[in-house]
Amino acid sequence: MRDLAETVDRAFAAALYARDDTGLDTGASLLAAEPALWPGVGQELLARGEAYARQGWERGWRPADVLRLVRRDLDERHLRITGDIVAAEARRYARLPERWTDAEVWWGSDEQYAERLAQRERTDRFTLATAVLEVLRLLVRLPSIEPVGPLPGDPADLGEHAHIEPRMLGRIRALLAKAEATNFPDEAEALSAKAQELMARHTVDEALLAARGGGPARVPGACRIGVEPPYEEAKAVLLDAVAGANRCRAVWNSGFEFSTVVGFESDLEAVELLYTSLLVQGTAAMTRAEAAQRSGGRKRTKTFRQSFLLAYASRLGQRLAETAEHTAAEAPDNLPALVARDMAVTSRADEMFPRTTTTRLRGATDHAGWEDGTAAADRAHMGGGRRDPLPR
Repeated sequence: MRDLAETVDRAFAAALYARDDTGLDTGASLLAAEPALWPGVGQELLARGEAYARQGWERGWRPADVLRLVRRDLDERHLRITGDIVAAEARRYARLPERWTDAEVWWGSDEQYAERLAQRERTDRFTLATAVLEVLRLLVRLPSIEPVGPLPGDPADLGEHAHIEPRMLGRIRALLAKAEATNFPDEAEALSAKAQELMARHTVDEALLAARGGGPARVPGACRIGVEPPYEEAKAVLLDAVAGANRCRAVWNSGFEFSTVVGFESDLEAVELLYTSLLVQGTAAMTRAEAAQRSGGRKRTKTFRQSFLLAYASRLGQRLAETAEHTAAEAPDNLPALVARDMAVTSRADEMFPRTTTTRLRGATDHAGWEDGTAAADRAHMGGGRRDPLPR
């Protein structure tokens, strides 16, 4: 065991803390050079990976954030290894926080892990050791970021969370799924509007119940939603608009490709559902608009897509804001409860992010893309005649 520990320590000293990849090659060579040690090396790497993952959680990261970073900077093999580490670390706890992970341990004993991993990856020990060390190096170097909830095993996570009622959530998901699947704009409008109406009804009911002292006290929470290339600026604008319409606050971290959304739990659920659906609808509408452009003799261009999605996001933001004002005006008796909800969210967001900056967006340079994106936004969520309330 001393030889094993010494080998791993030397490999880690060479690979994890060196400034270049020369140390990485040295560390991988040390691990791969001792066939007799390899089963134990795999077990040791997994155990240390769990410890590094826990350090990442303590620095504010969550499994989805780390996997997003691995997907951006490394490759599929690294992604699978990271998933293994996350699953191994998660099995320590009887209960995991909201939105933690669905990764599962697929191997037998930890002693068998290296053998099973080599069989799955179908590669030599040096390549496999290199990939594992690259993942561990990424985990070691994770900086501290704003936490969005309790850690696994934290007693603070034992409280109940107010979710959208399951039957209503099922209806909302079904409506949005149909809106995403249809090629008929009018049908998508009606389906999205109905889903938004259901979300709005739940949010107002919850706010009124809290104002009357019904049920346990609730406080705002937070979640992270990926905002990944391409066209991440337009996606961040769209997410910000959806968050605002749901009485949430969104703060974009472009370097790590996510936005942190602050709000009450049921509103966070609404943001995730609506943002995902509108992004799917917008992408589908962009594809159809591009096809029309190509049929007219125009080549497919990046500027068209960027302008389309930026216009789509900007226009949706305007319409969502208009609908929010209309919803509040329709129910003046609910205003104090909704204002209290807004103030709690704003206070929590300011506490989490005392210093934020504004970002100058790249301009939309394609007129046709802007016009088509604006039209798609108008179709995405508004029905004819009376404006239905959005999830506030």
